[in-house]
Amino acid sequence: MDQFVFAVPCLFGLEGIAGDELRRLGMENVKVEDRRVLFTGDAAAMAKANICLRTGERVMLVLAQFTAKSFEELFQGVYHANLEDFIPRDGEFPVKGHCLNSQLMSVSDCQAIIKKAASKRLGEKYGIQWLPETGTKFQLHFTILNDQVTLSLDTSGPGLHKRGYRAVGNDAPLHETLAAGMIQLTRYRGREFFWDPFCGSGTIPIEAALIAKNRAPGLNRQFAAEAYPWVDKACWELAKTEARDKEFKGDYRIMGSDSDPTCVSLSFANARKAGVSDCVTFKDGDATKMSLPTDSGILVCNPPYGERMMEQQSAQRLYSALGRHLKFANDWKKFVITSEPEFEHYFGRRADKKRKFYNGKIKCDYYMFTDNSRRGVRK
Repeated sequence: MDQFVFAVPCLFGLEGIAGDELRRLGMENVKVEDRRVLFTGDAAAMAKANICLRTGERVMLVLAQFTAKSFEELFQGVYHANLEDFIPRDGEFPVKGHCLNSQLMSVSDCQAIIKKAASKRLGEKYGIQWLPETGTKFQLHFTILNDQVTLSLDTSGPGLHKRGYRAVGNDAPLHETLAAGMIQLTRYRGREFFWDPFCGSGTIPIEAALIAKNRAPGLNRQFAAEAYPWVDKACWELAKTEARDKEFKGDYRIMGSDSDPTCVSLSFANARKAGVSDCVTFKDGDATKMSLPTDSGILVCNPPYGERMMEQQSAQRLYSALGRHLKFANDWKKFVITSEPEFEHYFGRRADKKRKFYNGKIKCDYYMFTDNSRRGVRK
């Protein structure tokens, strides 16, 4: 089968995790770059990545890579790409993308040039002057970074973080891909008790359940490339069958809690949609007062930030109360994501490790408290 180069865009901070995932999935030539991971493979590899990848945002088939410092160079680079191998005579091919640190910085102008070049190429190859674009959608995507252009075809459709279980969310939803990355950093494999005391719409506990079960996150959704004529439909069924065969069965202890009963009800509904209601429980409770559900375990949470859901001082008081409540929970490993730069001060303890992420457009730190023999606040 034909071999292609694929690019997987990632949220900032998840690139290395996504790269490790792709290697475990058996992908070849995995290369981690800033905000994306590259790999090579055939259509079957593309289907497998779409269905099984937890931390990537999309799977993009790279059509061309070239340097462009002028609109003419951009036009010629697109015009010489073998677009007819992927886009049929009646295919719809909208264009979107972004530019950064380049000579060409007008996104709308670049869109127009790429559309014009693609139309000319396809029109000449199919021997027609007007392309109907009445058939399947083939979303073209471009990035221009430091004058280097990557032209890609989106094989995913809606972003991979849209697993299909969360039709609605609470006021500050966490991307499913970010939640999965946070959980993978805890090395959770389903053996310990897992608790999210600020569960919101249930994303973190649900992603933990999918990881514990080794259930592919994309089993219950559709992908854009399923409609592409050059992709054998058998690829998708085979990838789904293989994914189901690798699922685990076990007695998992996963809990989410929240002080808002509406969030708890929403979490229940989302867990049912995700097919994990058999191993996740949700309950009402104030994280700063409720008893610990067990003597030891892994705590992962996304507490309210001052920027969105509470005034900053209220959020800081919450962090202090949480720190006091968990001060003697020595057999719990604790993982907290927040945008508060002085979180360690309010929590009352220095993190053993920190990692930078973006939750949407909000710059955050992921604080990891794993060594309970260490104490003290970062100075």
